[in-house]
Amino acid sequence: MSSRVQSYRVNGYELACLDEGEGVPLVLVHGSLCDYRYWQWQLRGLGQDFRLVVPSLRHYYPEKWDGKGSGFSTRQHVDDLLELLDRLGEPVHLLGHSRGGNVCLRVALEAPERLRTLSLADPGGDFAVDVFRFAGVEMPVLPRERNRFREQALQLIQQGAVEEGLSLFVDTVSGQGIWARSSRHFREMAADNAMTLVGQVRDQPEPLGREVLERLGVPVLLLSGELSPEPFPGVVEALRKVLPDARVSVIAGASHGMNAMRPAAFNRAVLEFIRQF
Repeated sequence: MSSRVQSYRVNGYELACLDEGEGVPLVLVHGSLCDYRYWQWQLRGLGQDFRLVVPSLRHYYPEKWDGKGSGFSTRQHVDDLLELLDRLGEPVHLLGHSRGGNVCLRVALEAPERLRTLSLADPGGDFAVDVFRFAGVEMPVLPRERNRFREQALQLIQQGAVEEGLSLFVDTVSGQGIWARSSRHFREMAADNAMTLVGQVRDQPEPLGREVLERLGVPVLLLSGELSPEPFPGVVEALRKVLPDARVSVIAGASHGMNAMRPAAFNRAVLEFIRQF
């Protein structure tokens, strides 16, 4: 099984992708502070029967972005992925984690014909009030209010307190104490991508509402960490009730970084799902 990093030119940008294996493409999309290295635990587990295409989204490693200029937005990342899927030449299985899950969901809503399946691991992002109201799930804090912890983390990073800023971000998203227990690999990756928080703080995508979600014509697997903090369990439950063809797999003993904490269980759940289609 060969493995290489190659560049796909999409929308005038050189998108770095890990490209490994053969067969139907399975595209893995990382979340905040991560890049294609985030999926190291899936390369062997998911790459036996599928061609893994694993991009680093625009302005993430290996680019060393200083936070200046444009190009970091949910809209741009969706557009880049849409062009990447065009380059692959056939419908793909698409898997996204956290913020990457929200990006992948938006890709699926715009181009369902390019997907065989959609898997979302603790999808983040903004959803309209009617999604939670319909599902009978308590509405998380409003996006602007939740964005405050990103602003606080970014302020610490820009002041030179990088470790403190990254700890604040990761522990808010994944649970108290997760940063302190993280591997050196993860810490280095997060530090490499610290300035992408500039783009995240600025990014204010339109929330996804019930009407558009109910029209999604793609089978969906929602992966939830048993120990993931809110808002992720609420988002997963709301999407399960709103999406027309969705099922949930809970990864026991795992928090938000479920693919790293319980890779065997995570990989098994993904394979059991996508092998049906």
